[in-house]
Amino acid sequence: MCANIVLAEDDPKQAELVRRYLEHEQHTVTIAPTGEAALAEVRAAEPDLLILDVMLPGMNGLTVCRTIRASSNLPILMLTARSTEDDLLQGLDLGADDYVTKPYSPRELMARVRTLLRRTSAADGPIRVGSLTVDKDKHEVTVNGTPVETTPGEFRILEVMAARPDQVFTRAQLLEHLHGFDRYITQRAIDVHVMNLRKKIEPNPRKPAKLLTVYGVGYKLTAKSDAS
Repeated sequence: MCANIVLAEDDPKQAELVRRYLEHEQHTVTIAPTGEAALAEVRAAEPDLLILDVMLPGMNGLTVCRTIRASSNLPILMLTARSTEDDLLQGLDLGADDYVTKPYSPRELMARVRTLLRRTSAADGPIRVGSLTVDKDKHEVTVNGTPVETTPGEFRILEVMAARPDQVFTRAQLLEHLHGFDRYITQRAIDVHVMNLRKKIEPNPRKPAKLLTVYGVGYKLTAKSDAS
């Protein structure tokens, strides 16, 4: 897939290296050296992907991500030298689709780009699992027809699991589908998202009937409770 990509990176050498790799894969690349420039390019070009360095001059990458997520579901892959749990969880909560921590291999970055573009290229119709509906195009979740507000991370968990109801997903599998963050750090984030989702989609969050724990393995989304 050839894509229109905005690369927000203030290091000229790093930006040029990544640009060459992206163009080798037939992508069109626009480089933005500041957060403000990145926002302007996103609004003007409506790209297929934003590769966003966290440590940008002026408006940093986290603020750029927050601003974009207020009005757009544009896929965002963040580049960061930060590796603490708080930083990664903040990026997750703001809606980053994937994270690559510096230093990184350009080939690894290209693999992440390919995966993210494949995942977001197809516009799927609503997915229904019993009383739960996940509409990717509208970025909406409903339970028995009633809208449910979700964060970007929560939505992606439901989207992945609803596409394969009753399949058990390990935390590592969910991370592979969603974010690619460091396993130790982000497994905690998956558990927090599941806990919050149960408060929103379960009649009794303390006794979940839709989003179930498979002890020692992971989680699954089931419709069986609606038929019982």
